[in-house]
Amino acid sequence: MAVKTFGVIGSGQMGNGIAQVAASSGLNVIMNDINTEFVDRGLDTISKNLARSVDKGKLSEADKNAILGRIKTSVALKDMAAADFVVEAATENEKIKFQIFKDLDAICPDHAILSTNTSSIPIGRIAAQTRRPEKVIGMHFMNPVPVMKLVEIIRGLATSDETFQTTRDLALAFGKTPAEANDFPGFIANRILLPMINEAVYCLYHSVGTREDIDTVMKLGMNHPMGPLALADLIGLDTCLAIMETLYAGFSDSKYRPCPLLRKYVEAGWLGRKTGRGFYEY
Repeated sequence: MAVKTFGVIGSGQMGNGIAQVAASSGLNVIMNDINTEFVDRGLDTISKNLARSVDKGKLSEADKNAILGRIKTSVALKDMAAADFVVEAATENEKIKFQIFKDLDAICPDHAILSTNTSSIPIGRIAAQTRRPEKVIGMHFMNPVPVMKLVEIIRGLATSDETFQTTRDLALAFGKTPAEANDFPGFIANRILLPMINEAVYCLYHSVGTREDIDTVMKLGMNHPMGPLALADLIGLDTCLAIMETLYAGFSDSKYRPCPLLRKYVEAGWLGRKTGRGFYEY
């Protein structure tokens, strides 16, 4: 299926990154959020990212302006009626995502593919909110989207081969490397990553080491570019908790039990970089 107009629901750190790579690949993009402040902030982030590429000589000023010109901002979900393919990148909350997909199913044309950037929620459960489960798929980008090469593609039980192939082709057109995962809670990336982060939080909780020493061990001992506690702050501690809760509920296995310290920080509003305080101060 040919995709000419690409919709993005959410203009936060994931949504604006997805909108940027889609527009950079030549697609017309509709970036939607719940209010003008959010979409303006998302567009400003894209503009600053592209300006840095211009300063580094990786992009011309004309190309920057052309990319920005392909992005239309929206605060009305009905604007997605013009989209051939939509990526939902709203907050990692099942009820919110379910409602978005119910609404998109009613708004978008019959040929449109509805994808989700969910970190952990099973695709089949999201697809069940629509009358087009064969056109629902997971398209899980990594943060920061313009830099990270991986896109995890997850089929639901009913996802068609055509939907999968269109999604895979888009990932390649965006300059990404697609990896296919089956539809289990957390998929591949977060089923591996988040328990590691959660165990690092347990190490802090049990005073096995300081935050700095825990991160230093993983950076220098395991050659990770960023320590797990700093990475959790980048992801957002609320998102980390939501993923762990999905894993725990999905498998009923105690190894996925969220660390009480992680829950305590989220309840206190210490969510990481986006709030200025998480395991570190920003």
